[in-house]
Amino acid sequence: MKKHSIYFIPLGGVNEIGKNMYAMRYLDDIIVIDAGLMFPDDDLLGIDYVIPDMSYLVENKDLVRAVFLTHGHEDHIGALPYFLQEINVPVYGTQLTLGLVESKLKDFDIDNYKLNVVKIGDVIGAGAFAVEFIRINHSIPDGAALAINTPSGIVLHTGDFKFDQTPVDGHVTDYHRLADYGDGGVLALLCDVTNAIHPGYTPSEKVVGEALDSIFRDTTNRIIMATFASNIHRVQQIFELAFKHNRKVAVIGRSMVNNVAIASELGYLDIPPDTYIETESIDSYPNDKLLILSTGSQGEPLAALTRMAFNRHSQIQISAFDTVIMSSNPIPGNEKLVNRIINALTYNGATVITTRDAQVHVSGHASAEELKMMLHLVKPQYVIPFHGEYQHKNAYRLIATSLGIKPDNVFMLNNGDVLELNEKYASVADTVESGRVLIDGRGIGDVGKVVLRDRRMLAQYGVLTAVVALNRETREILSGPTIVTRGFVYVKESEDLLDEAVQRVKKALEEQLQSGIKDWAPLKNRMRQVLQNYLYEQTGRRPMILPIIIEV
Repeated sequence: MKKHSIYFIPLGGVNEIGKNMYAMRYLDDIIVIDAGLMFPDDDLLGIDYVIPDMSYLVENKDLVRAVFLTHGHEDHIGALPYFLQEINVPVYGTQLTLGLVESKLKDFDIDNYKLNVVKIGDVIGAGAFAVEFIRINHSIPDGAALAINTPSGIVLHTGDFKFDQTPVDGHVTDYHRLADYGDGGVLALLCDVTNAIHPGYTPSEKVVGEALDSIFRDTTNRIIMATFASNIHRVQQIFELAFKHNRKVAVIGRSMVNNVAIASELGYLDIPPDTYIETESIDSYPNDKLLILSTGSQGEPLAALTRMAFNRHSQIQISAFDTVIMSSNPIPGNEKLVNRIINALTYNGATVITTRDAQVHVSGHASAEELKMMLHLVKPQYVIPFHGEYQHKNAYRLIATSLGIKPDNVFMLNNGDVLELNEKYASVADTVESGRVLIDGRGIGDVGKVVLRDRRMLAQYGVLTAVVALNRETREILSGPTIVTRGFVYVKESEDLLDEAVQRVKKALEEQLQSGIKDWAPLKNRMRQVLQNYLYEQTGRRPMILPIIIEV
């Protein structure tokens, strides 16, 4: 590490949307910005979620001074419990952000954490760094950009942001403070580029309120509203509109219930009087006086809306007397899940309203013109796009260069790159270990490529088990082979196929045993080989084959 340089190290959040985690180092001081997770792709069978590989930070845990959180979305705080189990350092964030974090840490039975609530405008020292929290707008209250004062210059991290001129809570982005830093000189801008491919400006959150108001006014059905549990501004508008249209609101889904409770307790959500009801009271109100606020806008298999759609919910049955509003856009990769839910809801008679029908959702991220405005305000020497796939980063690079930023000063980093920065030059100096850690139930990182390969094979072709009992002394077959299958063929319709498979395995075993073989491993391999060849020849499928030898 050079004395005149700082080092920026993304461990997650570049070339992807999710699992944001960024380290910044100067000599023997490291700070961490955000610690998020991402939800699994379709090919990660059985995986609950994905967190960044934190090996670099664990190896340098004595140098880590603090964690700074930009806001309370899962893709920025979801991995924090795993981080704090390894590195217990102070965590700084605004009140709502840490309220959501604290609830999560309690779920993990972590009780020795050091959460420090900061206010917008506070400056926090951590080793060689001083970090100022600057107000920005996003789809959750209390979002912050971070101005990081380093020995080599100012680095400004936008957090997730957009420029909303009419925010629901009235707190507008602090343009003046951003401009102050721009006038003083900013070494590097780390910028959220999720919507860089979209021209113009992202609409205000209040546009959603206007669309919902119209729908509520014209609907006599029971309304079921699915949105992100963390979008407190959206939830606030829903409660206000329900009160205006004389509807009671029942909240369903664990994360929605928790977030409504936390935001209300901390003063970020103002629930009108006599509007909130418990779910047990739903049947006491007519359809035109009821609104159900639910999780499941992304088609999550265990979410409340999914259970309603497939008639698995204990209280709510979907019918033609329901209007379901999907107040979100599918996260990339979730399109199939969302369409599956919409089809099921429609099949049960519900009227489903999505963004194709009305503006019931707007993004919380800046579009192209807002990204230009941020560049004009901050006037950075270097720019580093994050929170986006490569297409988003490339669109941002074109935006930045169109405003006069030198192409060589736009850094298209990969996770694990170590970017050295100072006033004279910037370049990728090294790489560190990075990647994905898969979380499956209570397992952390114990599901790797081999296990995922086996799961895909099981999902595609099923499993076949061949069991045979052998005499330990005489080495004769006492019983079997017996073949049991799951997910491969329907046994009653494939008796001839399986009978022939049994005979071939038995013949191969007898030949091997007559040759005087003394080890069971070659016998198992022979059983597997015979079954693989025969079954592929007959069916064109390759089930997972588990040969089992029982010694008697």
